[in-house]
Amino acid sequence: MEPNQLSQELREGNNPHMTRRRWIIGLSTLGGSMGQIVSLYQTGIVKHLPDPPVPVFNADKVDASNYAYSRFNSPDGPIMVLNYALTAWLAAAGGLDRARRNPLLPIAMGVKILLDTVVSAELAREEWAENKAFCEYCQVATVCSIASLVLAAPEVLAATRVLLSRRDSKKAEAQSSTR
Repeated sequence: MEPNQLSQELREGNNPHMTRRRWIIGLSTLGGSMGQIVSLYQTGIVKHLPDPPVPVFNADKVDASNYAYSRFNSPDGPIMVLNYALTAWLAAAGGLDRARRNPLLPIAMGVKILLDTVVSAELAREEWAENKAFCEYCQVATVCSIASLVLAAPEVLAATRVLLSRRDSKKAEAQSSTR
């Protein structure tokens, strides 16, 4: 697709899949913003993360714990930022009719969001197991992943139908050429 056409379709195009993709991009941006806030604390730029007045939330405790620094010799906040940026990129890639033109893009996005959701749920479990508290910023990101999964489903299903249809067409073509 030509860049000018892609620009026009992403900015001005309108169909239900694009609307849901825009929501996924927004939710991914929100999830990444949560990672940025956590990163500021985990790297000492800010000294305290405010919590809502709910006893299960203690971002300072969770985001300073062994759990939060146990992967890739890094705090987990910057990893969250990267992760949600990748999801936003997959949601933004391709034009208005990508489920038909390039069905692997929405399928890749759907797989990525499914993995995000599963990983987020597991991390929430670990967060609670180690700290008996949650980081509300991380849990906002988890909700973003769950909502994105629901939003991605229709386009992923449409892209899967396209791929299956192409496969069936190729099979029928191969069978007719052998006769």
